[in-house]
Amino acid sequence: MAERVFITGMGMITAIGDTVEANLGSLRQQQSGLGFTRYIDTIYKEVLPVAEVKHSTAELSTMAGVPNSPEYTRTTLLGLLAMQEALQQAGISDLQQEPTGFINASTVGGMCDTEKVYFDITDAEKEGDFLKYIDTLDCADCTQRIADTVGLTEYITTVSTACSSSANALMYGARLIKQGLLRRVICGGTEALTRFTLNGFNSLKNVDKRPCRPFDQQRNGLNLGEGAAYLVLESESLVRENNSVILAELSGYCNSNEAFHPTSPSPEGDGAFAAMKNALAMSGRSMADVQYVNVHGTATLNNDVSEGKALERLFGTQVPPFSSTKPFTGHTLAAAGAIEAIYAVLAIQHQVIFPNLNYSEKMEELSITPETRLLEQVPVNTVISNSFGFGGNNASLVISKYEG
Repeated sequence: MAERVFITGMGMITAIGDTVEANLGSLRQQQSGLGFTRYIDTIYKEVLPVAEVKHSTAELSTMAGVPNSPEYTRTTLLGLLAMQEALQQAGISDLQQEPTGFINASTVGGMCDTEKVYFDITDAEKEGDFLKYIDTLDCADCTQRIADTVGLTEYITTVSTACSSSANALMYGARLIKQGLLRRVICGGTEALTRFTLNGFNSLKNVDKRPCRPFDQQRNGLNLGEGAAYLVLESESLVRENNSVILAELSGYCNSNEAFHPTSPSPEGDGAFAAMKNALAMSGRSMADVQYVNVHGTATLNNDVSEGKALERLFGTQVPPFSSTKPFTGHTLAAAGAIEAIYAVLAIQHQVIFPNLNYSEKMEELSITPETRLLEQVPVNTVISNSFGFGGNNASLVISKYEG
């Protein structure tokens, strides 16, 4: 019989907090991390809001315990800080005692640093220190540096499937455990803001000049963010052997690829519907058991219609409370799935449902509306967390309260 998969540690850093506890505090206080960038040299510096971590790269380097290390990109440093917290919370001081996998996700890797020397790199006749930054562009560079720094050696790989990346990393880790290949895997993702992503999404006319408004009739695009998050997954046998503290269970998951369009989801939400339905079936929970859905909710015109219709198809007239937390953190791309998986665990731990900020007007295409109030002391035992990426790469996780 396949092992159950439990979450025993979490770590994160986002625009609303440097730790899991700080993130929870900002969510409860309904404090958004959106503002204008302090660290990116861009013509949109005071035009397009972003959710930026409130520390310079040099400050992050000191916080992570690797000061004066230019080979550590901002992406790597964000990931390293989240990893350190996750290991500490899980009580892991020696990674060599138990073979431990590391599944990391990123979409742009170290581009936050390499784009600064792009024109130097493309000049074939030019030489200088900038050449040492070339390899940091690879998404796997941050994975390997984080692994080397904390001592992960067993099974290391990188996932890059756009906005579903770290949700897929969690699925991959859970599969390794269920197949008996490993008993502990650390999964998540890290992403830094870059001119490249800001310009890219803006060219798609997908970026709002105001704070994003998911599931609102007046929504006009997303706001980009940065951050990192990791969850420690352990098998039931290892949990019992080590008497680990169980935070929640990763009870179900599914990835579906509708391949409808390179950058747009199916209008009827076919992929989102399939991902949620099959993840819920794996979990053994019924639709009535779901008390909260942390939706992908990018506030783009197409995504919110598609995801909303998928919710209506799956739950009918009994759609549970749902909200997007991206008005807090911005859309953190590869890190979003892991960040929001931690928010799902926090919702279960503290029996709370987080509000969908900036909402004012019901969408004409849908009969449902998001939760706009902070709900506390409400029963939350099962949460669906959605992360949908370009190319129709749809990922849904079901996270449940540990019932023994």
